[in-house]
Amino acid sequence: MISRLIILAAGQGTRLKPYTDNLPKCMVEIHGKPILQWQVETARHAGIDHIIIVRGCLSNAVNITGVTYVENPRYAETNMVETLFCARDYISELTVVSYGDILYERQVLEKVLNSKSEISVVVDLKWKTYWEERFDNPLDDAETLRMDSSGKIIEIGQLPSTFSDIEAQYIGLTAFKGKGIRVLKDTYGQENEAYQRGENFICKERNLSQLYMTDLIQGIITKGNWVAQVPVSGNWLEIDSLKDFKLAQHYIDSKSTFLKISR
Repeated sequence: MISRLIILAAGQGTRLKPYTDNLPKCMVEIHGKPILQWQVETARHAGIDHIIIVRGCLSNAVNITGVTYVENPRYAETNMVETLFCARDYISELTVVSYGDILYERQVLEKVLNSKSEISVVVDLKWKTYWEERFDNPLDDAETLRMDSSGKIIEIGQLPSTFSDIEAQYIGLTAFKGKGIRVLKDTYGQENEAYQRGENFICKERNLSQLYMTDLIQGIITKGNWVAQVPVSGNWLEIDSLKDFKLAQHYIDSKSTFLKISR
């Protein structure tokens, strides 16, 4: 089975200014290497050769070699799900979808690649300590994630009331294969049809153009599909703010040939 990685890298990165004054967020450098370059190298080390990058903001600055590019011309007015489906022609066989502002070690990527489930979502069990470093109030930025005893995710991406609503945190990495590919495309297609009628079902607060990946995953769950958790404990980072940038510099081993994250 051919494996491919689609990286959603169309965002503007306003919370990373001044680093993003002339660069998209995905091209901000950590220890002299763009975030996107770290991701691509990790994917290649994990055996993924077909890498698709969906770019948007300052797209000419996204110049990683040896990858396929897709454009999201409406990046300023759309969100993650629409960015993903700009690359709909590449969603097949075994497809991993990654946010463009996260970094993860090879072992994290291999774990989701090796998942036996048709829809697999990487979640961090050790999220709380990291969120406490990132935010004054971790609950303000965290999202709900609840699982049943079998490891199936039953809720994701909602606003939590307490920490008990959060068993882990979605890191922005998901894999689809087999029936999961069809479920992904069908769910998007049904929401697109509703959107054309001026309706929305997946999320009452956001229409299709504004949907987050967690909205789409919750929609898939609500339709009765099995979505498996792939648990990790650290070994990944998000670079969404200046504080995140400083933490990434601290946690990433600048001397290691391969990406090594010590958290």
